[in-house]
Amino acid sequence: MGPDQTVEMMRRLLVEALLLSAPLLFSACLISLLVSLVQTLTGVQEQTLTAVPRLVVVFGVAMLALPWMIHRMVAYSIHLFQDFHRYLG
Repeated sequence: MGPDQTVEMMRRLLVEALLLSAPLLFSACLISLLVSLVQTLTGVQEQTLTAVPRLVVVFGVAMLALPWMIHRMVAYSIHLFQDFHRYLG
């Protein structure tokens, strides 16, 4: 396997990782922003108030996106194994 193939395989892996993590990261950032805004407007500075809603929202988004995530991972794995002969030599 040459350097070009290694770079291409790692690029595809990183793109898949970014796509799979995007919904969770986006929802965590959005809920953190909203909770911080509410805390700023109300003057409540409780640390557990930021962690609990974020965990609940990320868990909910993960449960909703799980079928899509599994489908993407399976499709990536199948594609990787189908092209495995190219990487062996």
